[in-house]
Amino acid sequence: MLPKLEGYAAARLGSLDSAALATVAGELTSLEQTVLGRADLRAVLTDTSIAAASRGLIVHDVLVGKVHDVTLQVAAYAASNAPAQEVPHALAELAIAARDLTHNGSFPLGSLGLLASRQRVAGFADAQLDDIDTRNFDEIEDGLFRWARTVEGNLELRRLLLDRDADLESRLGTVQALLGDKVDAVTLALACFVIQGGRARDVVGTLDYLVDYVAKARDWRVARVHTARPLDEQNRADLVASLSALTGKNVELQIADSPELLGGVLVEIGDLRLDATTRARLGALRDAVSPGHLYESSLNRND
Repeated sequence: MLPKLEGYAAARLGSLDSAALATVAGELTSLEQTVLGRADLRAVLTDTSIAAASRGLIVHDVLVGKVHDVTLQVAAYAASNAPAQEVPHALAELAIAARDLTHNGSFPLGSLGLLASRQRVAGFADAQLDDIDTRNFDEIEDGLFRWARTVEGNLELRRLLLDRDADLESRLGTVQALLGDKVDAVTLALACFVIQGGRARDVVGTLDYLVDYVAKARDWRVARVHTARPLDEQNRADLVASLSALTGKNVELQIADSPELLGGVLVEIGDLRLDATTRARLGALRDAVSPGHLYESSLNRND
């Protein structure tokens, strides 16, 4: 299974009781069989010309209201994160993992390389962060950063947590004992999964990676919108829907009135900048009719 999907599935499937898990396992198995039996659906999900976020939305729209919430979440995540050609296989692996968890009561996490193990932790983080308000992200970043510095600065603690031969339950118990009453539930869950799903010798490195990952995740969930005129509720709803479809995340708006833009909106989300303002269009027009462009245009005319 793809490392990021494995981490996400560990979080979502691992949160279910036995009855809900049996339901999700059955639904994922049915979905796997449906994709295998429907050439039209399989063609859409494996179409490399369709954006990853759009594949996730397709699966969401097909399943919403028909399956358990966790079935919907893991299937849409698989479609959004697996390479197009691997989506059917990713769905099949989810079904197998859910059935194994139902029968064995555990979600085995094998040893991975450095980058793959960090990706697995990132997938687990995605599941945790999707369920909370972005206003809490700063607290999570700070908690993870402080914990990384604590581990880094305490030789005995570092020896225990970085010892891959030490008992896993003992290492997890140490994290819970030291952090349990000092951080929120999400920060504690992430710190524990770094031990469970990351590489033993990379605990501090993975914690620092998570700090950056949470910061970037927050940036992709908050859209800074500059608008020349106030947006009504319908405009806001349409903008949220469009940005959520583009990013595959639940997006919040931070709106600032900017009359100097003359008209339209300027949206900044993550490292993406969408400029649909009157000022930008006027600037493009001004460049197009600059003396150099006019001279070049006159030379190229076919009179």
